[in-house]
Amino acid sequence: MRSRKIDFPGSGGVRLAARLDLPDTEPRAYALFAHCFTCSKDGFATARISRALTEFGIAVLRFDFTGLGQSGGEFANTDFSANITDLVHAADYLRDHFAPPAVLIGHSLGGAAVLAATHRIPEVRAVATIAAPASPDHVTHLLGDSRAEIERHGEAEVCLAGRTFRLRREFLDDTATQPQADRIATLDAALLVLHSPTDDTVGVDNARRIFDTARHPKSFVAVPGADHLLTDRGDATYVATVLAAWASRYAFDADTARVHHREEGRVVVSDSGAGPFGQHITAGSHVLVADEPEPVGADSGPSPYDLLLAALGACTSMTVRMYAQRKNWPLDRVRVSLRHSRGHAEDCAECGTRTGRVDRIDRIIHLEGDLDADQRQRLLDIADKCPVHRTLRSEVVIETSTATP
Repeated sequence: MRSRKIDFPGSGGVRLAARLDLPDTEPRAYALFAHCFTCSKDGFATARISRALTEFGIAVLRFDFTGLGQSGGEFANTDFSANITDLVHAADYLRDHFAPPAVLIGHSLGGAAVLAATHRIPEVRAVATIAAPASPDHVTHLLGDSRAEIERHGEAEVCLAGRTFRLRREFLDDTATQPQADRIATLDAALLVLHSPTDDTVGVDNARRIFDTARHPKSFVAVPGADHLLTDRGDATYVATVLAAWASRYAFDADTARVHHREEGRVVVSDSGAGPFGQHITAGSHVLVADEPEPVGADSGPSPYDLLLAALGACTSMTVRMYAQRKNWPLDRVRVSLRHSRGHAEDCAECGTRTGRVDRIDRIIHLEGDLDADQRQRLLDIADKCPVHRTLRSEVVIETSTATP
């Protein structure tokens, strides 16, 4: 992933600090990310999600709202409407310099902001919210006694996430008058709602209200055990993986998809951040994960040998199915069970070598359907001709080199 620091004018004309994360190849689409209330563009969850999207060829612009992070302006002079305007200005910047955003992503109040801004960014095809409130005035419930002080004196200092901010009555008035339900009901984009059932900052009932109000296409994904800010690396990585796979379905138009077709046989693997050994695997437009079992790893995905067996099993089943279809045989279902083990060569009667250790894969093929004995035997013979089987049984040359920085 490449990253570029930029800035652009936001609401009130102040300069907003931003980071444009780019894939290693030409971007297939662009996305905008809105961070959580009083957070910044550089939080771990934000960065992790942005990185996952770039691995799918989606560039991501993440920026600090007015008065937060490295952006200019005074936070006390902003409100929810200003956040919406900041998002529109960010989309304008992308449109003028690169391409308009096809995807909007928002965390917490940022999620409410992207739902509100979608109607002002016509090119958006997909919107994802993470731990978002159904209505922006939910944030006033987090203010405690400070809310009464703001209403009495017109402004007050509040402590949120360990930091002190000054809020004014105009902020409360603005969040209370937002037509958020109407915006969600008329959202002209695919919607993904991600929320933890145990979120004690923004309750999961908010996710239900958003989901029930929106029209299809819409999806809901629970993030069990996660906190509101996704401070656990595994939770942030899970959200990033799910979101990136979902966004790739909607982000690319037909012409882009044809130009950037899947390159057969090319897979990219990188650290996922889930435990010490978690891996993020990209195969074309598909995403997989891999890990080592506990206690060595975090068990966030199949082990490398599990994936190897899965490749052989999938290839076996496909090959048998294709042959049966070509012969018009009554094969209803194929199921392949596999197990990997290692043993001594001297104990292997069918092995060519008699010294050292050998790898062994036991494969059991279940064939369902009204097949006669000859047909079943022929399908078992065909299974040994699947390409992955033949690769594993042949001499394989692996060339390793270091990527050019």
